[in-house]
Amino acid sequence: MAGARQEPQAESAAADREIVISRVIDASRELVFKAFTEVRHLSRWWGPEGFTTTTRSFEFREGGEWVFVLHGPDGTDYSEWIRWLRITPPERIALLHGETRDDPNAFESVLTFAPDGAATRIEMHTVFPTKELRDEAVEKYHAIEGGRQTLSNLAAYVTGLVRKEAES
Repeated sequence: MAGARQEPQAESAAADREIVISRVIDASRELVFKAFTEVRHLSRWWGPEGFTTTTRSFEFREGGEWVFVLHGPDGTDYSEWIRWLRITPPERIALLHGETRDDPNAFESVLTFAPDGAATRIEMHTVFPTKELRDEAVEKYHAIEGGRQTLSNLAAYVTGLVRKEAES
């Protein structure tokens, strides 16, 4: 019985370090997953509103890396690095995200892509190393709103792809 009590405590301990954002996108799971896994797509929608992305290197495979720069609307550049940890097409991607390869504050995200009728529900579950890093991401970098905007950009981009396919 003691083990059963510990599980909820472990979940609540992680809860103060996590952010969960989801969105339903009116497109197939395969297309939404593809927009996340090919740099020609990813670089066109990644980031919050007003941001653009310049890719330095990209290798989508387990253990592969994406090195890029996010350009803020105010002209600030943010160096970014992602290592793809686990990939299960078209269902799930686990990644480690930081400023650089050796960033001690890097955080882990798991993205799931689930059918929702003809649409896709994408969920981004991010866990930070500490509560303080999560709070800083939320307060200083507006991580929750930025995540929502990023998924909104993905939805707009994929919807545009669906529209182009329908027109051709």
